[in-house]
This record gives sequence, structure tokens and C-alpha cells, in this order.
Amino acid sequence: MDLFDKITKSLGGPLGQHQKWSHGYFSFPKLEGEIGPHMQFNGAAHLVWSLNNYLGLANHPEVREADAKAATDYGMAYPMGARMMSGNSIHHEELENNLAAFVGKQAAFLLNYGYQGMVSIIDSLVDRNDVIVYDAESHACIIDGVRLHMGKRFVYQHNDIESCRKQLERATKLTEQTGGGILLITEGVFGMSGAQGKLKEVVELKKDFNFRLLVDDAHGFGTMGKTGAGTHEEQGVIEGVDVYFATFAKSMAGIGAFVAADEQIVHFLRYNMRSQTFAKALPMPMVLGLKKRFELLVSQPELREKLWTVATTLQKGLKERGFNLGVTNTMVTPVFLEGDLYEATSLTRDLRENYGIFCSIVIYPVIPKGLILLRLIPTAVHTLEDVERTLNAYSEMGEKLKAGYYKENKLEIA
Repeated sequence: MDLFDKITKSLGGPLGQHQKWSHGYFSFPKLEGEIGPHMQFNGAAHLVWSLNNYLGLANHPEVREADAKAATDYGMAYPMGARMMSGNSIHHEELENNLAAFVGKQAAFLLNYGYQGMVSIIDSLVDRNDVIVYDAESHACIIDGVRLHMGKRFVYQHNDIESCRKQLERATKLTEQTGGGILLITEGVFGMSGAQGKLKEVVELKKDFNFRLLVDDAHGFGTMGKTGAGTHEEQGVIEGVDVYFATFAKSMAGIGAFVAADEQIVHFLRYNMRSQTFAKALPMPMVLGLKKRFELLVSQPELREKLWTVATTLQKGLKERGFNLGVTNTMVTPVFLEGDLYEATSLTRDLRENYGIFCSIVIYPVIPKGLILLRLIPTAVHTLEDVERTLNAYSEMGEKLKAGYYKENKLEIA
């Protein structure tokens, strides 16, 4: 049995039964009304802290009704073509206009997928004469987009403004020779650490450098800012962000994404993003479902308030119990522990099998050796009782880890 199989088995994946993967076998109950953060995992009920459902819209009754009605009215195929051909509709355009106004931009463009969309945005905005400057801990979609760039790219240390300044100086010298421009890329909320990108400080650098700022705000859209418009609203730099990107997969619990900017930039992207130009438009059921999700996001701020109540209560409780949450200043809740690979897999399985707590585990090479990261994603459908149950489980797990329980009682994975 190779290492992958050992890790998979230690995490509860039923090899050869349902799927060869570390998350085992999921099933979600079919219930009427709103469904909370619970699921069946390998036949047992679990409280889940790994759902991309910040505002609890995934199974909101009005959302489910809108999804079902749109599927009944239009089927899953319509519109049957790319947006520039036969794939456009007034609903696509209305959603774009509403999103643009909400995030403070002139125009927006719907994208079929978030990951693919960011890769294609970067590819469209730069040519071989341009230089990209980007944060070292950028999401994989940004990294892959940067890799497509045929020109120079410079990476700055994570959220380090002085390092960013130095890379902008290098980029400026180079573009003075090539005649190109500079695209600076960062994130609004870094999904692994929970830290906000230093957008305000980056925008301040525009006083000394000429660059266009692209922000990936997948985790910030719908959760950050007074109205939920995003991290650029939270930090008061809506005008300073030139190109704003967000996915529907987090706060709106859907599929797809959008990019928003000045009309000229969006118009350029409509005709130059190859991932969209040569792809079928978002299906009508998803578009209409997204319109309902967006309507609720805007009209029911209590969903965002509930999310933050759960997040702050959870984080406060974990800190009081001595857990290290790193530098998070958002709802993303990373718990950093010390331990090796086998301790990581053992304690995760202990949480799942003996406490009914399911959360994402992150180990080397994503984080340094000797560290374990358990990432908790609060949502508006978690309850304070869910928080208390989780805090109690983590307290016991933490004591076991310190006492060497998971090192001495390794799971049989050979």
C-alpha cells in the first residue's frame, strides 16, 4: 500500500467501495426547508465545518424554489451557445448590471467558473511586454494564470508592502524598456490563513507607481464590508481596485464567477477571454438561481450578521482555550497545531469518528513540516450550540495531542 493509500485509509476513505479519495463517502439528507451544516459521512452523522456556504443560501427555501422553477421553465440546456453567439439573455445581463452596481464598478461580466475565470482574466490582461507582480500566497488559480504569462513576473512576500514596493521598482524599470504595463495581483481574503490582503496599503503605492490592481475576492464578496460588497468596501478602497473578481461558490453557494471593472476593461474582456469566448454560457437555471441568491444577499443582512456572530464566538472560544489561529481577521478560522503526518491523520479521524466533527485538514507541503492546520469555515446556518460542541471537542483533542496520545496510538493504516 503506497503513502497515498495509507493517508486515504487513515482519513476514513473506504478504498474500493465508493471512491479512492481522502473524504470518504458523503450523503446529504433530502429535507424540506433549510438544511443545516450536517451530513452523513461513511454512514454516520457529522457536524461539518468545511462547507462553501457562508450565508447559508445553498438550501435556503427561496433559493431551492427558484432553482427548481428555472429548471422546469428552461431545462438545463438553455441558452445553447456562447454569450457572443446565441447564448445571451436579459437575465444574464441583469445579473451583471446588479453585481457591478453592488461592488461599485461600471460593468461586470459573468464567468462560467471561478478558477478557470481567473486564469483567463490574467491571460487576457497582459502580453509579453507587461510585468505581473503578485503576492506569494496567492490562490492556485492566480499562480496558474501567472504561469501562462510570456513576460516577466515578480513575486512579493505575503502581505509585505515593502517587498511589494521593491518588486514594483523592478517592474517599473523593466516596463520603461518594454513599453508595457504592470498588473499587480492580490487577494481580498486569503482563504487558508483568513488574513485580509492589504488592499489599502497597495492602493497607496499608486502614488509612486503606475500599475493596474486585480483583486481576487472569492472569500470577501458577500461577507466583508458594511453591505457585504467585499474587502475593498471593508477597507474603503473601492475606487482603487481596477479589476474586481469574485466567485459565486462561497457566499452564494453556486457555480460561476464574475469580474467587474470600468466599462472599457469589461468590454475588452468580453471579446478576449478565451475561456468565455469559446464556452457555452451559464445555464439559465443557474443564472436565475444566482439572481435569487444575490437578492437575498443584499436584502437580508441578518444572514451576514449571523455568520459573523458564529465566527467571532468560535474564534473567541478557541483563543480562550489556547489555540493558535494565526493572523486571521476574517470569518475564516484556521487552527494551527504542532504534530507530524500520522498525528494529523489520527486526530482528524478521532474528531470525525468519536466526536462527529468534520473539518478540513491541511498538512505539508501546503504548510511547513511539523505543523497541522485544521480550517473551520463558519456559516450562517451554524448555531451557537454547534460552536459549543466543537469547542468542547477541540479542547479534548488538544489535550490528547499535547499528551502524545496521537503519537502513541497510531491508527492501523498499513
